[in-house]
Amino acid sequence: MKKSFFLLLLFSLGASLAFGQAAKTRIAIIGLDHDHVWGRMNTLLKTPDAELVAIADTHSELIGKAKARVPTSVKFFNSYIEMLDQVKPDAVIVTTANNLHLPILRACAQRHIHFFTEKPMAASGADAREMERVAREAGIKLMVNYWNAWSAPTREAAARLKAGELGPVQKIVAEFGHEGPKEIGASKEFNTWLYDPKKNGAGALMDFGCYGANWAMWVKGRPQRVFAYSLKLKTTQHNEVEDDSVLLLEYPDASVILMPSWDWPYGKEQAEFYGPKGSFLVMTDGLLYQPTKEDAVVDHPYGTPVSIHPLPPEMADGITYFLDCIRNNKPIEDPSSAVLNVGVNEIIDAAIESIRTGKAVSLKP
Repeated sequence: MKKSFFLLLLFSLGASLAFGQAAKTRIAIIGLDHDHVWGRMNTLLKTPDAELVAIADTHSELIGKAKARVPTSVKFFNSYIEMLDQVKPDAVIVTTANNLHLPILRACAQRHIHFFTEKPMAASGADAREMERVAREAGIKLMVNYWNAWSAPTREAAARLKAGELGPVQKIVAEFGHEGPKEIGASKEFNTWLYDPKKNGAGALMDFGCYGANWAMWVKGRPQRVFAYSLKLKTTQHNEVEDDSVLLLEYPDASVILMPSWDWPYGKEQAEFYGPKGSFLVMTDGLLYQPTKEDAVVDHPYGTPVSIHPLPPEMADGITYFLDCIRNNKPIEDPSSAVLNVGVNEIIDAAIESIRTGKAVSLKP
């Protein structure tokens, strides 16, 4: 009797240990030619509930760089299809050119593998719509990652705006960008597709316009019309894509101005929101509130700092949030949801068409 009990105890302990190991979410990375991959990789390697099992890429120099950073247990493949079939990960982190997101998602959906991609969702509205449909019908998670979604000032501002602290939001001004990918030292592999209108979808308009469009969709929903123009200020570089653009999004009760650019003299990462009760200025490291003139008691032109609640542990970063949604079967919520980001890509599509025609472009409801 004692022997049987002892054997049963050993079996239970072994099963528990095996289950504990299996409980880790097995993640693969597809693409090393997006410079954000190294940050995502570092986070993944530090996350106790996740295991990096494989990487697919074809750039020998980048593969060598990755091998020096990851455990020897991580397998490398030239073909992501081969990797998906052999390794069978639970989810993938996609850090590739934007035009590859749709075919990779299709392959993942066929194998019921959850999908995380760096922003934007796709190179076009058509691709984004198809991605949303395929993921929804396959029942897999589809997440679009924006760094500022995991910034406490961003979440604080969104909560206060939705609570009506400014009243109805009547104007948004979003300024995102930097000096330019070449100027800030982006890798040659990253630049190869960032400056390619087919692989990226556009230039600065796509790279940084998606941030402002994401804010607009999150706070105001779908605009009625989009008007845009663009410039190539870096004339000596002879780039195929624009490096500066301005978008005007029209709403029945508001206007939104987006200024994505690779021509800022320094990094720009801010959004301003105006309503009848004042304004918020959301920055990387803080949130400022300016009351209406009659209520103003400060002389600071942009307002005074707002108390910011810390983010919950599951929102520490995009990888942590993605894993939490997978492991606890939670939906991917705004601003990272597929539905919202279809709208982001459609805004950028409308801007591209407006630039081509010189006319405002109406969006279907």
